[in-house]
Amino acid sequence: MQLHSLIVTDGITISYDSHNKWLYVDWRGEHDNASSKVACLLMLDALRQHPCRKILNDNSNISHTTVTLSEWSNLWLQDMRQAGLQHLAWVLPRSSDTLNTAYLSLRAIQAPVVVTFAELASAYEWLRKQ
Repeated sequence: MQLHSLIVTDGITISYDSHNKWLYVDWRGEHDNASSKVACLLMLDALRQHPCRKILNDNSNISHTTVTLSEWSNLWLQDMRQAGLQHLAWVLPRSSDTLNTAYLSLRAIQAPVVVTFAELASAYEWLRKQ
């Protein structure tokens, strides 16, 4: 990946991958609903400033999360779709206590297409083929 950093905070780095023409979002550390909302709004801003159809959303570096998906999550995904997002490859956190069945509900969303993965390489390959 040839990454150009767009936004860097303690909990998230958003970069543009010029080779693949997508955003790469690297989540790190601990996240709760409040920090997750802030990060998601940063993702929306980055997408609006650097329009692309794909995002590789990497949560594998999250050490702990208490985030729950909600109606706000669905509204945010609608905003992301309106900003041009068509495919989101979502790498789940590695920690087994953070694997939440709510993430699996993302598969029911039709637009944008959201697919969850256990590891980065599979997510990368799937997204590259879209």
